[in-house]
Amino acid sequence: MSDTFTQALSNAIDDFAKERDWEQFHSPKNLSMALMVEAAELVEHFQWLTAHQSGELSSERLDAVAEELADVLIYTLRLASRLGVDIETAAWAKLEKNRRKYPVEKARGTAKKYTEL
Repeated sequence: MSDTFTQALSNAIDDFAKERDWEQFHSPKNLSMALMVEAAELVEHFQWLTAHQSGELSSERLDAVAEELADVLIYTLRLASRLGVDIETAAWAKLEKNRRKYPVEKARGTAKKYTEL
């Protein structure tokens, strides 16, 4: 991973865990499970809202959503670190793969899966 914001944040998260002796609990299995819990907590803020309501959150709810998004990001970066995955490189590679799977001329304006385009 290059010396970027992502790397700096990942290093800070790793240091935070090390300072608390939490590495013993941060197996890939446990981190992936924690990531799913945080993703579920994020989804709770949108449960039962209409599409319109989900885009018009109160400032209080938006603050809570921001915290859950941060938790998802933190666990994602921690898991990538523990597995030795360069998450920034992986994300760029996945975006490029998605560009090939969803070419603009076929995917623009449709929610179809790439296998249906």
